[in-house]
Amino acid sequence: MSNEQILTLKAEAQRRPIGVFDSGVGGLTVLRELYRQLPNESIIYLADTARLPYGTRSAAEILQFSREIIIWMVQQQVKMLVLACNTTDALALSTLREEFNLPILGLILPGARFAVQKGSRLGVIATPATAASNAYRHAILEIEPTAEVWQVGCPEFVPLVEQNRLYDPYTTEVAQQYLAPLLEQRIDTLIYGCTHYPHLSPVLRELLPVHIQFVDPAEHVVAATAQELDLIGERNTFSPLPTRFCVSGCPQQFAKLSLQWLGFTPAVEKVCLPSVALASLESHSNQ
Repeated sequence: MSNEQILTLKAEAQRRPIGVFDSGVGGLTVLRELYRQLPNESIIYLADTARLPYGTRSAAEILQFSREIIIWMVQQQVKMLVLACNTTDALALSTLREEFNLPILGLILPGARFAVQKGSRLGVIATPATAASNAYRHAILEIEPTAEVWQVGCPEFVPLVEQNRLYDPYTTEVAQQYLAPLLEQRIDTLIYGCTHYPHLSPVLRELLPVHIQFVDPAEHVVAATAQELDLIGERNTFSPLPTRFCVSGCPQQFAKLSLQWLGFTPAVEKVCLPSVALASLESHSNQ
């Protein structure tokens, strides 16, 4: 192979998009960080809005949904995948890494690594599934065994964000209930254990003492993404393609809701996730 052919293949690899997926608009917090930290990267964002929220689903359902999404992402020729969903990270990441031959990054470990640098009494607000998995507690204590960790499942937060009810008085009432046990434990740091929750930061800031520090794992998974791209030599040095926004549910609803967090109304396409391909994968794995 000539040097010119090698350079052409390297350029093609760099230009391939990063795949990002979440159940809804929560992952836009990760997308914004990608825009900020890795402005040259092309991105495909998939929101599985037809099946949100993920946080009350079983581990088997989350794994099935994730497989379908990753099969679709591989068909789009992504070079790596960022799980912009803590629930998927908590319940499926290790299995997905075994099953698929591409880099897959999750939020929990990068978020935990940063959190232990900020405080020692750590509160985690998360979906019920993420909280029940103890994924953040395990990750934090593995890094810093002397840290103290309290987790609260917040089942109503994702639906409230997806319904754009951020400044509804009911949202404040719900937030007060969720934060009360963490305040009783005198936490010094609050970790957003769901990518939807930074959208609620104005409400949460109002309710918590000023000394409590907030940790958004979205910032730190993108920093890890940059490191991974450098490691595999696929950081894009060319101009990016426009972000491709895809949903499994209603495109118009997602576009309307995204405006306030993206600053523009994205063009959104509806996609059908490959259940047939999933069945084929399961059949193959059982042989």
